[in-house]
Amino acid sequence: MFRNYFKIALRNLSRNKIYSFINIAGLCIGLACAMLIILYVKDEVSYDRFHKNVNNIYRVVTQSIDKNGGKGRKDGNSGYLQGPRFAQNIPDIKAFVRVQSGSQDLKTGTEVKSQDLLYVDSNFFSVFSFPLVNGNPATCLKEAHSIVLSEDAAKKQFGTTDAVGKMMMLKDDSAFMPYKVTAVAKKVPQNSSIKFDVLLPIKESKEDASNSENWFNFFLNTFVVLQPNANMQTVEAKMQKFYLEDSKDAIKSLTAKYGSDVEDWKSTYLLQPFLDMHMSTELPAQNGLSDASNPMYSYILSGIALFILLIACINFVNLTVARSVKRAKEIGIRKVVGGDRRQLIFQFLGESFLLCIIAFALAIGLVELILPVFNDLANKALAISYLFDAKLIAGYILLFMLTSLLAGFYPALVLSSYNPVQTLYSRFNLAGKNYLQKTLVVLQFALASFLIIATFTIYEQFNFLTTVNLGYDDSNLVVVNKWETRHDQAKLFKNELMKNPDIVNFAARNGGMWGTVAKVASDSTINFDYETVDESFLPLLKIPVVKGRKKAGWKKSDRVDSEFLVQQSKI
Repeated sequence: MFRNYFKIALRNLSRNKIYSFINIAGLCIGLACAMLIILYVKDEVSYDRFHKNVNNIYRVVTQSIDKNGGKGRKDGNSGYLQGPRFAQNIPDIKAFVRVQSGSQDLKTGTEVKSQDLLYVDSNFFSVFSFPLVNGNPATCLKEAHSIVLSEDAAKKQFGTTDAVGKMMMLKDDSAFMPYKVTAVAKKVPQNSSIKFDVLLPIKESKEDASNSENWFNFFLNTFVVLQPNANMQTVEAKMQKFYLEDSKDAIKSLTAKYGSDVEDWKSTYLLQPFLDMHMSTELPAQNGLSDASNPMYSYILSGIALFILLIACINFVNLTVARSVKRAKEIGIRKVVGGDRRQLIFQFLGESFLLCIIAFALAIGLVELILPVFNDLANKALAISYLFDAKLIAGYILLFMLTSLLAGFYPALVLSSYNPVQTLYSRFNLAGKNYLQKTLVVLQFALASFLIIATFTIYEQFNFLTTVNLGYDDSNLVVVNKWETRHDQAKLFKNELMKNPDIVNFAARNGGMWGTVAKVASDSTINFDYETVDESFLPLLKIPVVKGRKKAGWKKSDRVDSEFLVQQSKI
């Protein structure tokens, strides 16, 4: 019997090729779009979940408090003192690790190039679950001149991952020093907020560790691991209490140096769950952490996926129902020759399930085909295997069952109930009060109209963002970042570049993030960020100056993290 149903279903598909193509293709494309979006959203919500004990890992963050007790902005940066002092004095904190972004010159033979890296504490691999190919995770960062490479960095530097014990020359201050490779780490997962090719032990002098004024230096990320039963709010209260007590002398010292404004600048220490960091708009992953995202993207894409899937499924159901009307005489003949209603129900449902199976199979093939292009657009490295976890498979099965039943139950239950004489002589009325089909058609057109309007709106917004006048000219610019650059080195760099006839201008600015406190009125202060640039910066970007002079000076320091803007005649 089932073999007979299968043959009839295949004959109907082959006899109605255009209908079959439209029905299967519509559902297939809708499913493929939804699957691609599911891949993207699944990757977003899976960030950092591969770490063991991740639910107990938090980042130490601050929130500024003004003189009147009003809460200001939050900041994810901290300094040398927060991690070790909180861990030493608060029993609920099991461990801490600091992560600081940086760059050092790497010498290979006669070639010197700048290498981005992270400075971390020696227990980095105990807190975070980054497996090693070679090396001991407990000791690989103990020595000052030890270095840990990723698989890719080891292959690039030595041509093999068997690099433990090999030496590399890195620049410390003004001289190149030998560093010993103590471990090689596996490639960092795509869904990690901490990405690295090179790790070095964090550089902290005894003076920095003992100087309480470093409570007010913020330039790295501090992570703490809480005890299993610790309460986050309780730990935050203990952190704040200890900070206020421990920073008293430092505040007095800084007040004596810089005036009473220091007393007006206060902070509250908070904890941010590690899993909340990737999609946080208030405290994003930054300063050595990567791939900060906005949760709104995932919400919008999830809504789009749901709408596309609804449109595809509704279209599938409507076409199946509409096509079933033309099979009324077939149903009448089947009843006349002895077919009962149960057999007709099985036949219609079976055909609906067959169409859905074909559409699902083609959708998976289509996703596999266009996934490389989608990865380029989304700047990700997604794999179709992401789709095959238990929860998603259960969702696909549920979707498959619902779509098949919705498409098959109406003709199966309604048409199979008609009198065979009426169906043979076309004396039945299928329309009537067909609320289901009318509702589905209205809903389909409403969703399609909404998506079309949203598409035009997003296109206009994108067009505005790409064509609006930003107030400066950034054409033909190349940005070069260089850590710890002296003013004389920046000047030498500029002189050498300007010898090239294709380079028409050069400007420099202090890299990193600079902030200060200013007094707005006699009883209030404000925190703000600022930048220091050289005299070529404003003319190079063609930024108009309404009043004042265009020339500007560098921040007065011996070494700065610099960003150079190089303007070429053409790119």
